[in-house]
Amino acid sequence: MNFDLTDDQTLLQDTLRRFLHDCYSAEDRRRIVSGNAGWSSEHWRAFADKLGILGLASPENFGGMDDCTVESMIVMDAFGEALVVEPYLETIVIGAGFLKREASPRSKLLLADIAAGQARLAFACGEPQSRYALHHVTTVAHRDGSAWRISGMKNVVCAAPSATHMIVSARTHGGSLDSEGISLFLVEANAAGLKMYPYKTIDERRAADVQLEDVKLPADALIGESGKALPLIELVVDEAIAALCAEATGAMRRLLAYTVEYTQQRRQFGQPLSQFQALQHRMADMYMALERSRSAVLLAILKLKRSPIERALAVSAAKATIDDCGRFIGQSAIQLHGGMGMTQDLAVGAYFKRLTVIGNQFGTIDHHIERYARLSRMEVVAHKQQ
Repeated sequence: MNFDLTDDQTLLQDTLRRFLHDCYSAEDRRRIVSGNAGWSSEHWRAFADKLGILGLASPENFGGMDDCTVESMIVMDAFGEALVVEPYLETIVIGAGFLKREASPRSKLLLADIAAGQARLAFACGEPQSRYALHHVTTVAHRDGSAWRISGMKNVVCAAPSATHMIVSARTHGGSLDSEGISLFLVEANAAGLKMYPYKTIDERRAADVQLEDVKLPADALIGESGKALPLIELVVDEAIAALCAEATGAMRRLLAYTVEYTQQRRQFGQPLSQFQALQHRMADMYMALERSRSAVLLAILKLKRSPIERALAVSAAKATIDDCGRFIGQSAIQLHGGMGMTQDLAVGAYFKRLTVIGNQFGTIDHHIERYARLSRMEVVAHKQQ
């Protein structure tokens, strides 16, 4: 099997890395995250106009790609290396991931706005008691003539403060833990009855708790078939987890590069720190952890088009690997930088914070180990029944 990138994919990777190196420095990022918005509309427009990466998830007849899985992972890897804070994951991987699988006129118009840099999305699925269970939904939606009414509370909605629209999971029938009865709705961020409580996360990004109080939605706000959204949610979330893992490998690669560079420059006892054998061993271990992560992410990407169980097994294995290796590389980078690693003068701490957040987003390492074990048992049972 050929794991090399195509010429077009290599061009995308080189162009994006060059752009971020020239236009998205550590100083640029500090300026962006310290602002009130927490993201840069200027860079977002550049992603649309100069790079064209906001249209990757659009259907092919809209100038996008029907299957942009590898391209999205290339973008997320580069964004992880540069620590980009703009909501690409939420808008393109998740938001457009839902919309491109739904053929309504409204979805097509919104995909065009996303590609032009005029719309940004957030996915509101987490609730106070749901933990990481995608089927645990207490937000309710009911018919009001031809319209819908939706009420409920969503927690830690990443990128919500910058979003023009939200995709909200709500229950149209059944109990709070039933797999059936979950639907998806497209909600404008300024809709009457929607209240947002924004805050800054530990990695200096923006999120919000979102309260919906009898929000009235038009009939075409429903995405897909009513009550049948859970399989689609699980698919898109698995794609988002794979993208997060790709972002984490980019961040780990930069942390390792920073650490090697610092130990070559910092001198102790008349020689560079990089000459000490114990530190060489630690950096070799960091490199091996990075390679483990890259292999796990590659396997997850290759399995995204397989059966739901096979896909989920690969994604959970990648997420558990990323969480474990990200913690090791981040802690090692801070330790080898000494006291400087704890200051804001260096970007090491910012990368470690981002890896920490990724480690908890869409499930902790314990959650994904448990999920992997449960799905493995299901797979064994399925094979026995064949």
